[in-house]
Amino acid sequence: MEDAPAVKMIGIVKRFPGVVANDHVDFEAKAGEIHALLGENGAGKTTLMNILYGIYRPDEGEIYIRGQKAHIHSPKDAIALGIGMVHQHFHLIPTHTVAENIILGMPGNFFFPLERVRDEIEQLSDRYGLHVDPDAYVWQLSAGEQQRVEIVKALYRNAQILILDEPTTMLTPGEVQELFEVLKCMADEGKTIIFITHKLEEVMEISDRVTVLRRGRVVGSTNTADTSVTELARMMVGEQEWGEIKLPPREKGRVVLEVRNLQALNDKGVMALQGISFTIREGEILGIAGVAGNGQKELVEVITGLRKASSGQVLLDGEDITNCPPGEIIQKGVAHVPEERINMGLAPNMSVLDNLILKHHRREPFSTNLLLNYRYAKQFADERIREFEIITPSKYTPAKLLSGGNIQRLILARETAGHPRLIVAAHPTYGLDVRATDYIRRQLIEQRNRGVAILLISEDLEEIMCMSDRIAVMFEGKIMGIMDAHEADINTIGLMMAGVRPER
Repeated sequence: MEDAPAVKMIGIVKRFPGVVANDHVDFEAKAGEIHALLGENGAGKTTLMNILYGIYRPDEGEIYIRGQKAHIHSPKDAIALGIGMVHQHFHLIPTHTVAENIILGMPGNFFFPLERVRDEIEQLSDRYGLHVDPDAYVWQLSAGEQQRVEIVKALYRNAQILILDEPTTMLTPGEVQELFEVLKCMADEGKTIIFITHKLEEVMEISDRVTVLRRGRVVGSTNTADTSVTELARMMVGEQEWGEIKLPPREKGRVVLEVRNLQALNDKGVMALQGISFTIREGEILGIAGVAGNGQKELVEVITGLRKASSGQVLLDGEDITNCPPGEIIQKGVAHVPEERINMGLAPNMSVLDNLILKHHRREPFSTNLLLNYRYAKQFADERIREFEIITPSKYTPAKLLSGGNIQRLILARETAGHPRLIVAAHPTYGLDVRATDYIRRQLIEQRNRGVAILLISEDLEEIMCMSDRIAVMFEGKIMGIMDAHEADINTIGLMMAGVRPER
């Protein structure tokens, strides 16, 4: 069927516990085109492509490859159909060479003729401009070079349909342009490129068509030439109705947190924070909007002492706390509601009581003469459990047995107990049900009304809009702009999240 699309997915449904990741999704990509799959984090883009590549199996729906119905049960089936996928986090073995990684898992003799493999890799490299050294070890390569290896690996397996998941996340601007040239060359040869992204400018630059997902559903598909950055931002973010929570007016006090020209590296040694500066005052919530992976995690870790800043300053009430140990920062009045609740937010095998006193047990009246005042600790735990409505069989129950919402209540109960000056809350309602979400939000607002300064990190724009006094947008380690929440425009925020500075 020569006129059939290269890929056609009809009515795809994929459910996970508590969430429908793909809700009757229809998707189509043609041979010889670069098709962008656009949406916020959690929109269902990667899940849909993981289904096409055989990592997940759909609960409902059908897949057709070049007009023929396909039954894809594993990546092996997908590869046999000419489908390749380059994941956002590369699937390479660092201690093996490029050639060894490329042939890994392919049928053949145990003693594979590596000389022939090297020649074929070099031919592919020359043909597409994907220059890699077959004998180099993966651990020696940059992120851009490792990505080239992943693409060569897919091409070596004769991929005619290539899926790239957020392929520019770790690349320099020069490497991005090199990648785009390679993709255009592949499309010109008739290959199908599916480009998962959240960056609007990249969509406009590289794609022929674009499909937008929001909350697991297709919002629309269009020729890229027939749309605009503004229209795509509206489709991606939506005309949302903001929550009923309203911040009461409050006079802002003195500056509690000041961040000056902060720079820090991520875990791969790449600059993740590039000159971040902002302030938060008493009784103010500063919301940080942005797609995950744009420096929010590193910002939180530097402020709370979990990551070293390479330059710049973090000031708390005018005192320089840059690169102080986490324990010292806690003692100075910084509370942390972390994104990773189970392993960072609590000690999962310890009891609810132990977790509630975890940051306070060395202070009076919890501790006297180096001994724990267990009677006071039990009284304190009972009060916090009652006040924060933590549903638990007992204060002696292991914390890991609580529901997600009750774990978050436990963390908030502990973090707000010591009258903090600053609360750093990272994705505080992620994955919680409506009731738990509302409760956590109202608790944070109550702390704000008491004069606490709050840094709120969230990918939920509804949460940012309804919870913040001011909103800052982060993109690629920089602050794109800071605005008063009551003056904030959803379309402007959507553009800034994608790296586009609005025209004044």
